[in-house]
Amino acid sequence: MSLRVAVQMDPLEGINIAGDSSFALMLSAQKRGHRLFHYLAPDLSYSHGRVRARVRPVEVRPEPGNHFSYGEWRTLDLADDADVVLMRQDPPFDLSYITATHLLERIHPQTLVVNDPASVRNAPEKLFVLDYMRFMPPTLITRSLEETRAFQGTHGDIVVKPLYGNAGSAVFKIGRDGANLSALTELFKQVWVEPFMVQAFLPEVAQGDKRIVLVDGKPTGAINRLPGEGEIRSNLAAGGSAEATELTDFEREICGVLGPELARRGLLFVGIDVIGGRWLTEINVTSPTGIVAIDRFNGTDTPGIIWDVIEAKLG
Repeated sequence: MSLRVAVQMDPLEGINIAGDSSFALMLSAQKRGHRLFHYLAPDLSYSHGRVRARVRPVEVRPEPGNHFSYGEWRTLDLADDADVVLMRQDPPFDLSYITATHLLERIHPQTLVVNDPASVRNAPEKLFVLDYMRFMPPTLITRSLEETRAFQGTHGDIVVKPLYGNAGSAVFKIGRDGANLSALTELFKQVWVEPFMVQAFLPEVAQGDKRIVLVDGKPTGAINRLPGEGEIRSNLAAGGSAEATELTDFEREICGVLGPELARRGLLFVGIDVIGGRWLTEINVTSPTGIVAIDRFNGTDTPGIIWDVIEAKLG
């Protein structure tokens, strides 16, 4: 079965193919004989009931600096001319991202969109996770300095981060003395209109932040991400490093609770973050990463598992 795969992602020129999950998915699809088309989210349009994208056919290669070549521009009717759309552009999860989900929702499931666009819209990383508070560290969502001070008075060291941030950007640790808390709160209010997230600081983060990948609700592998020198952030994009790991029994319990709901929502490729073997901090559904490192350590083929599921869903 040869599929027509439209990949909505960031410019191919700027990706690091050594670790990019979207590129790994494209390589895997191409090996299976699927035809690839690349476009950016702003290339989407809607007219007379049809959702179209200005795309270019693309061939990909595992050759740094020579990793892709484009064909000629064309317009695809995403309902009629594509079998699968991979929604893989990086956050921020802003109104542009939300608009793309509304447009792609109009073609799904006639054309399979991965992940389900309505579910992506309704499950932002730091809000969807609130459905599973029993696994989370103490958490506050607010714009109030007074609320934040009270939370810190209870929990001591805290972490403050934007509600719709990504890749570890703008994540701050505030000590129990509260120095700079008022200034940081002012800054967050000026930069973002939405509330911010405050969590009790977890010292266990020094031993790593585990990224666990679930495909159609089932865990397929994990890596442990270690913070860089002088950092609390373990995101690979923020200078963290990865090491091999296995799931603990409690982490498998978390996956067992989340998995059926992820599958029900059509969230086929998801990455969750767990600290200290027990604290669930995020459920990443927009453009999860980590599969290249997981496969390198474990000798697995996560892109192949994802394509097996997609192909099965298409019959």
